[in-house]
Amino acid sequence: MVDKAKLARQFIEAIPHARAMGLHLSQIGEGEAELTMPYNEDLIGDPRTGVIHGGAISTILDTCCGAAVMSHPSSPGGTATIDLRIDYMRAATPGQSITARANCYHITRNVAFVRATAMDDDLDLPVATATGSFTVDGK
Repeated sequence: MVDKAKLARQFIEAIPHARAMGLHLSQIGEGEAELTMPYNEDLIGDPRTGVIHGGAISTILDTCCGAAVMSHPSSPGGTATIDLRIDYMRAATPGQSITARANCYHITRNVAFVRATAMDDDLDLPVATATGSFTVDGK
């Protein structure tokens, strides 16, 4: 039997930009995943404010969604992003880590559907939300 959590963890650890950004898979299983990204001055988009670049937020959301798909009980393993919509709610607070949580809520023969949220320390007001569709390989 394939250990999907292990497979997803290895996949994330193999992505060079995920390593460079310090992405850490903190939870995974049954179609859900959680990644954390520590605050890193190299990822600042606006030097005047210290706010993390939106591209870094997109990356953690996309990667977290992929991990959720890979860990879903109906998923055979690999996946790729088909479509990802990200709604930015506010700037991330400088100095705070970002946590992304994703839930793969439906899978068909070829497509998985996912929702995700990115947050800093203010859990009541997300930094961004995402909805997306991902490939399902080999089903």
